[in-house]
Amino acid sequence: MDHRVVFAALETVCKDNISIWCGDSDMPYGAVAKRLVTCMRQIQEHGRELEPVVASFTTVYHHYDFDAQTPGNGYRTLVKVLQSCLLHIIHKGRYIVSNYNSAFFRADHNASEMEAYCRALCQLRALFYLAQRLINNNDYGQLYSQQDGDLSHMFVQEYSSMHKACFYGRCLGFQFSPTLRPFLQTVVISMISYGETYGKHQSGLGMAALSLLTSGKYVIDPELRGAEFERITQNLDLQFWKTFWNLTESGLITGFNRIVSNPVQVNFTLTVPPVTLRLPLASDPSLSATVSPPVAHWGPGPVHMRLISYELREGQDSEELLAFSRTDPPPITASHLPWVQKQPRSPWLIIHFHGGGFVSQTSRSHENYLRNWSKELSVPVLSVDYSLSPEAPFPRALEECFYAYCWALNNSHLLGSTAERVCLAGDSAGGNLCITVSMKAISSGIRVPDGIMAAYPATLLTTDASPSRLLTLIDPLLPLGVLTKCLNAYAGAESQTVQPTLGSNSLSALSRDTAMLLSDLTQGASNWIQSFLDPMRSSGGAQSLASSQMTSQSSEHGRISPHTSTANCAVTYPQGFEPLRSECLALVRPTSSPIVRNPFVSPLLAPNNLLRGLPPVHVVASALDALLDDSVMFAKKLRDMGQPVSLTVVEDLPHGFLSLSQLAKETEVAAKICVARMKQVNIIITFKCCM
Repeated sequence: MDHRVVFAALETVCKDNISIWCGDSDMPYGAVAKRLVTCMRQIQEHGRELEPVVASFTTVYHHYDFDAQTPGNGYRTLVKVLQSCLLHIIHKGRYIVSNYNSAFFRADHNASEMEAYCRALCQLRALFYLAQRLINNNDYGQLYSQQDGDLSHMFVQEYSSMHKACFYGRCLGFQFSPTLRPFLQTVVISMISYGETYGKHQSGLGMAALSLLTSGKYVIDPELRGAEFERITQNLDLQFWKTFWNLTESGLITGFNRIVSNPVQVNFTLTVPPVTLRLPLASDPSLSATVSPPVAHWGPGPVHMRLISYELREGQDSEELLAFSRTDPPPITASHLPWVQKQPRSPWLIIHFHGGGFVSQTSRSHENYLRNWSKELSVPVLSVDYSLSPEAPFPRALEECFYAYCWALNNSHLLGSTAERVCLAGDSAGGNLCITVSMKAISSGIRVPDGIMAAYPATLLTTDASPSRLLTLIDPLLPLGVLTKCLNAYAGAESQTVQPTLGSNSLSALSRDTAMLLSDLTQGASNWIQSFLDPMRSSGGAQSLASSQMTSQSSEHGRISPHTSTANCAVTYPQGFEPLRSECLALVRPTSSPIVRNPFVSPLLAPNNLLRGLPPVHVVASALDALLDDSVMFAKKLRDMGQPVSLTVVEDLPHGFLSLSQLAKETEVAAKICVARMKQVNIIITFKCCM
């Protein structure tokens, strides 16, 4: 949509509302009318100041795209997010104008909604001024300021002090697909409730019960929900995030995922002992290279992985493979059933590295889409359960993934594949590992995979500023405070290195009980909230909310200080403007360890000689992902080197959309794009079979 049309509509809506609420002195709304007038005038001012800024962006942001057919970069995304906010304001403003005389018009509720979006608009205006600094300071076509440490420090400092709660209350997820907003609300409420009870010495049942009791107040009071979520993302330690994210590993949630995803005949874990491997050299197969087992931090140790196959294939029920299984009795029983036909080995193999910020999750929490991959592509999938940070910082995960890749090449016949074509696939942190494992294969001289599918990969593990990373101020799934904790953990800056036990990935009873609570919330909370609690805010809930309302940029709310920036703030905003500030500063620790600039940690920084020889890389990114610029810049770097690369940018979805593929039509379409890119890796086999 043309930004000029949006700003013109915004101006009209503001004038209409101001005229109505200022002109009719007989209206019974009193203080609410004054709130709306103040709010609409502030929105009007923000709109008038932002329009020329947005116009300047739209004239140049195409220079930062991957190519003309793939529009997508952080500057485009900021404009898109702003337009989403303005369209919400326009829609709400038109509703107020049309219905303010209705007997059912909830004046306080609508004023609160408009004030929330006014606060969000104020903060987005600040992000545009920061983005202006980036576009002026960076080289032409560059999205990152890797050489400007002061600019990146300024970005982190601004994030630490800026008010963020408005994006987690009434405005939660406004930029994403509408079908995902109930899910985001459920996640945020669950996280807050879990965070409130986190660390208390209670039984698992007591923890679950307390979480259930405390969740109700965050459903009824959006402002409280936003403030608490801001507090959690700023102050709770990495262990909280590991524990919360690992709730997806619980038996109840994974059991539900298995019910709604495709059934498979093979699904069991393997433990491969640490023995030296020998692989033929790619340049001369008569010679071989030695691959040592993982040794970083605590010496040689086994590597865990999961084999998933929609059909039982030759080799998968062999005693040699089952000897690596941790389950007792052996997991393969389908081969003994008379109606199960054993299929020949597949000509290709997918090796998968899961996401989770290098600190959480295993293949178990990614099973839902791995099962679908195995069916749709008719291929075995080997997913690696690498050791997690901070207990196992870099390079342990990379060593284990590379060792698993080499072991799979040597033992593909056991996995149900001839490995004529091998595709590496991963999301987020797993996408990073796909790239770095391939780089390690190149440097070792062994066979490289035939293709890579990397979904929203992290290719720059620093806190360097970019326009898309400004979204960490508003993203409920990837806030900067959490992102930096993950990056520092992988770099060893928050290292707690210990050797894991065999059961290190299992959940405690406490986590399982809490997971049951969250599962119940997921089943019923979203629909119930939407259909029942919204009207409550106009009656019993409205009175309690009114006491916590504040006009945008006023200091009535105790958590916001509108006109006082931090003492050391280096940002100079236009005269008369200052973003809203939080009283409680976020504790954000920039990535200062030199390890984050290691090319095997941040492949975007890798010299060309380490990237030359990579197989075709297919990157699938999201326009609303804070890591979008990682994908764009890495794809441009490979293209400029002459390396085969493709970039697809999907719209309206958050980071981690693969794990949400069953929640909405949009995520399902994005997941199918990932499958299509993996099919391209297999294209040569398809042609061979047709000849």
